[in-house]
Amino acid sequence: MKIKYEFADGTVSEVEVEESIGAVIIEDRRLEDKLSCRERYHCYSLNAAQFEGMEYADYETLERLLAAMEEDRHLYEAFWQLSQVQRRRILMLAEGMFVKEIAHKEGVHHSVVSETISAAKKIQ
Repeated sequence: MKIKYEFADGTVSEVEVEESIGAVIIEDRRLEDKLSCRERYHCYSLNAAQFEGMEYADYETLERLLAAMEEDRHLYEAFWQLSQVQRRRILMLAEGMFVKEIAHKEGVHHSVVSETISAAKKIQ
């Protein structure tokens, strides 16, 4: 049995295979085409969004953007008010490390790290 392959550049290649292998390839192609048709049928076009109204609406308003920018600026200023040790520990905490891991890495007791982080959180 010969199986034909068509490549993206337009070239065609035929390969001689056993009947059993050819049957598997043909069945696989049939199932792939069937799945492609099913996926196309169940897709929801974003072009239809203009008819759906608020379902796909963007609720981001200018006021929300400005508020987010103000909050970012406040966090930035507060971060730079921290001591170097507090900044380092807050960054490690933000990266997902636990307080005990930070303490072990820095060679201090975990209560010291907890106090440092608590003090950093109180800065406004």
